[in-house]
Amino acid sequence: MRLIPPEALPYFENMIYLPMVLTILERDRELVEKGPFKLKGPYVKLIDGAVKHARAELKQTKLYLQRHHMKVIRNKMDDTFTEYLFIHGGYEDYRRYLNVRLRNRTEELLNMYFAMIESEVSR
Repeated sequence: MRLIPPEALPYFENMIYLPMVLTILERDRELVEKGPFKLKGPYVKLIDGAVKHARAELKQTKLYLQRHHMKVIRNKMDDTFTEYLFIHGGYEDYRRYLNVRLRNRTEELLNMYFAMIESEVSR
């Protein structure tokens, strides 16, 4: 018997990854603003578009979690793993994620958001 339904897992993981994506995008935007770029506008526009999409997805995720009485709590962290507690319907599920996997998935999401912006611009 599974305590956490499989359809809930993507929402739990969005609550892990999307805040990371937003943190990276916001830091990168600051670097572009302060950096020695000749034309900052295109970079800022790309980053802002990705932030807009990630925030919208995070908002939907938070609504889903709230409606389904779900919660994610970051627990223990070391050099190799980060542990999260998923709470759903009174059940608790501890899951450990490799830090390398967290980084790689965050990078995949960044690429996905940048590709979304690129496809919107090319229309």
